Formats: sequence, C-alpha cells, structure tokens
Amino acid sequence: MGVQKDRVKFNVGGRRFETTATTLAIAGRNSLFGAMFDENWDMDPTAAADEHFIDRNPDCFAVLLDLLRTGELYIPPNIPERLLHREALFYGLSDHLRAAKWGPFDGNTLRLSRSIPGRAPGDGTAIRAGPDGGCCVAHGSMVHVYDWAMEEHPPMNLDYQRVNDAVWVDSNSIVLSACERLGRDDGGMGLFNASTSELKYRFHVTHDDQVKSFTGGALSLNYSDYRLFASCRGRSNEYGVGVWDQVTGKQVDFFYEPPGWSLGEADKLQWLHGANCLMVATLFPRKDNCYISLLDFRDKERMVWAWSDAGAPVGDERRVRDAIAMEECGSICVVNEYEDLGFMDLRRSGGAMRWRSRSRLMKGKMPDEPCYPKLALHQGQLFSSMNDTISVFCGPDWVLTSRLRNGYGGSICDFSIGGDRLFALHSEENVFDVWETRPPPFM
Repeated sequence: MGVQKDRVKFNVGGRRFETTATTLAIAGRNSLFGAMFDENWDMDPTAAADEHFIDRNPDCFAVLLDLLRTGELYIPPNIPERLLHREALFYGLSDHLRAAKWGPFDGNTLRLSRSIPGRAPGDGTAIRAGPDGGCCVAHGSMVHVYDWAMEEHPPMNLDYQRVNDAVWVDSNSIVLSACERLGRDDGGMGLFNASTSELKYRFHVTHDDQVKSFTGGALSLNYSDYRLFASCRGRSNEYGVGVWDQVTGKQVDFFYEPPGWSLGEADKLQWLHGANCLMVATLFPRKDNCYISLLDFRDKERMVWAWSDAGAPVGDERRVRDAIAMEECGSICVVNEYEDLGFMDLRRSGGAMRWRSRSRLMKGKMPDEPCYPKLALHQGQLFSSMNDTISVFCGPDWVLTSRLRNGYGGSICDFSIGGDRLFALHSEENVFDVWETRPPPFM
C-alpha cells in the first residue's frame, strides 16, 4: 500500500487523538476509516489536515486505536466488554477485535473460555456455530441466537413447532427446519434474520404442481452455488431430500426415497464439494437400521454409494450413532455409543466396516443421562464427543491427541465448530461451553 505517513487528528466525544494514515490503513477498506483513503490507499491531504469529530465513546476509541497501533488488546477494568464490542462494530473493527481475543483454531490448544447459561425451559437439543464466532441453540420450538460477543439476540421460532435442525447461511441469516402440524401448513423450513429473528420467507415442497406441508429434517448447504438441502417427510409422496435456491427460496430439485431405503428421516446431511455429492445418514435409534448414502442430483436413478446394516446381526456395540464423510481420506467415519470409530472406503459401495476399538472400559460405566456420540471434522482434525468429553484425533492414523472436558453441565448432547470456536451443548443443565484457541504471543 502506498500510504502516506500523514498525521491525522480526531476529536472523539470531546477528547483529542492523533495518529497516522499508516495506522488507520490497518483497519482495512471496509472500516469507517477506509473511506478516508482513495483507491490507491493514499489519504487526501485536506482530510489529513482537518480534525475529524466522532460522537462516540473516547475510552473505547483509545483501546481500538491502540489495537491498530500494536496488534495487542488491553481492556481497562472500567470498560465493559459489551460496550467495546458495540464500538468495534461501529468502526468496522469487529474482525480485528476477534483476532486479538482468540487465535486460529487448533483442537489441541483449545481452552474453555466461558460457559453460557440458557434462559429457555428444558434442555437444549442442538447447537450450531456461526461463521463469525456466534452460535444458535435450539430448545424445543425456540432457537436462541448469540453473536460473537455472546450477547443474545431475539429468539426465533417456526410456528412454535419443534425445531429439528438449523444452519447458518451467513453471519446474518439462519435457516430452521421444524415439524409440521397435522391439518395445518405450520412447520417446514424458513429463513430468518439472525439479528432480529424476522422470518424472511418459507421454503415449500411442491409435488405434482401442488404445494405440500412437510416436516423439515437435517439441513446442509452448498455455499458455492447457493443450494440448500433438507430431508423432507410429508404425508403422501414427499419422502426424500429437497433442494432449494437459498437466495430466492424456490425449490429446484428433489431426490425421492428409493424403496427399502431411508432419506426423508435423515439425521445428517453433508455436502461433499470434491465429489459434488450429498451424504445422507439415517441412524439408530431413529430407525431400527442405519442407512448411509451419497446422492448425485445429476443422476437421480440411483445412489452413487450406499451402506446399511439392514439384514446383518448388529449388537449395541456396532450401532452407528453418527457419521461424517472425509473426502481427503476417501472414507466415511462412523462412531458407536462407546466412541469406537469405524471407517468405510468410499470407493467401494456397501463395503465392510473397519472398527477401531478404543473405549471398552466405558462399558458398564455410562452416566445417568448418556448422550449419543457426535462427530465433526475441521481443518484435518477429527472430533468425537462422549459423555462430558470431546476427543481430538490427528494424523493419518487418527491418533488421540487431546481431550476437552468441563465438569459442569453433564453429558454433551451436541457440539459444533465454526468461527474459530468450538461450542459444546450439555444435556443435564441448560448451559453451553465456548472453547477458543489462545491468541499467539505478541513478539
């Protein structure tokens, strides 16, 4: 950047500050200060000579200006974090503030930042991490939304029907799926404003040119072409996976459930960018058997890859509780209720499961309210929850490298990773944990 080293003067709330154009340029083009530069990042000499008045909090401005100067964040005791977050949002410096508070995500160096008690009655059922460090938590028919500063926004609901899944479209929009109410068109799916909880529009299922009511289930997004996928269960012939344009809300495709298989009641959907396919997993105990498949919507006559334990003698130690596709490894990883990991080769449809027994000592020592294990894959690290602990696996052989545990709240019923944070939702208490990586030391 060809930034001139001109001094710039500010009057913020009656208090005067001086800095340089070089320091302000660190804030970036999308900040309030970006408008003071031309397209070559040169400052207008006239603008540099003037004193710029900003009617905002001067103490917060001093903290944020020091952050731009040094890259370090120091918050004096007299400044509430909530106030500093609000001021950073005004100046367009939220990204800088977040980067100074926690570092790039690494499962092996996570630390418990805080535990957030919920306000909704009953236990939470699902938690989803947002792209900017916030999250949303589903409690029955209500979804509670938190921004990256963990300030709660107005809750949202879809006709007060039970919420089955949620997915962040971006930092400002969330899609909810919910159960239908018999005899009415309530439930289904809707797109909401994450800040105001305003319902922007609903997603409809059309069959034989007629709009049908349905229960929306598991959700997934293809961010590259703005497609939204959802498992759908209707009352006639709408069992399968629907596809919508997330920008317009219009249905663009539907993969109907083949006989003898399960798609419409799926527990999990995952879009695979490299294979251009959708993984659909229906798991025990939703069904007596487990069904995992890959769908290519360019050829709806068949499934690209499929596996099921139907017809095979399966004990509880082999019941699949969660599944995740790992494209780089060419495999699908599953987990049972004892946190044993199983792997299947994506190159062979219906191939054998290779189990890796890890947790036999857990048998007979389950907690009073056990939760089924969950899986997540993030930046080459595999995560698996078991009771009140999340295990981290790394390397080509998926070696256990660390465990995350908080003794308060009971078993973990769900967890999610996003925005350089890990969120863990507990079942026995209305609380969720926020795990972060410490920022790198300033040299």
